[in-house]
Parts: sequence; structure tokens; C-alpha cells
Amino acid sequence: QVHVVESGGGLVQPGGSLRLSCKAYGLPMNYDYAKAWFRQAPDKEREGVSCISNSDDMTYYADSVKGRFTISRDRAKNTVYLQMNNLKSEDTGVYYCATDLRLCGSGWNDPSGFDFWGQGAQVTVSS
Repeated sequence: QVHVVESGGGLVQPGGSLRLSCKAYGLPMNYDYAKAWFRQAPDKEREGVSCISNSDDMTYYADSVKGRFTISRDRAKNTVYLQMNNLKSEDTGVYYCATDLRLCGSGWNDPSGFDFWGQGAQVTVSS
């Protein structure tokens, strides 16, 4: 059974930084899998933020976060990070980590393409 855990949310002022962490337990060995970050603001649909696969170096970003957010992984810790810099008020929302047995590829930002989700971490950007 796959279990996904996020950590690292919080309150930050505009222009500040936060780092989110995501660890998945129970993924089978020797399979390709993707880990993606989504976010959902109040009264808005869940949107893809970034994605990284375990078997290649390809990374994907939403246009709204390019140049500010960086996704990375620590293979030894089986953990994926989302470093968020120069945060804006419009980045506020609940951030979810999702994983599945696939590569990111096209359609990485479609939530229906992922079966395993964490509980979410609140990120609030406010002065």
C-alpha cells in the first residue's frame, strides 16, 4: 500500500521562501514513477505545479512558477523537494504531493493521472 506524506508548509511574507518535502512509502522497486506537486486555492481547481520522474532528469513546471520554484530529489532519502522562492500571494493554497507508476511526460499536470496522494500542506503567503 502506497502512503504519501508532505511536510514543510507554513506562513511566509511575499518574497519569502519555503521548502516542501514529499516522501512516498510502499512504492515497488524497479519501476518508473513520477512525483508531482499540485496546489489548490479556495474556490479554484487543483492545478499542477511541478513534476519529476525517478528514472530521468526531466522536470516540469507550471508557467506561473518557472524561475521561482525548483523540484529536486534525494534518492538516498527517497524524498522529493519543492523549493519555493520569491513567493507571491497567488501561491497561497494547499499543496499536495502525488505519485504513480508512470513518467511525468505530457499530461503531468492532470490530477486524474495520479492515484496516490498526500494529505496536503497549507502554504499561506501574506504580509
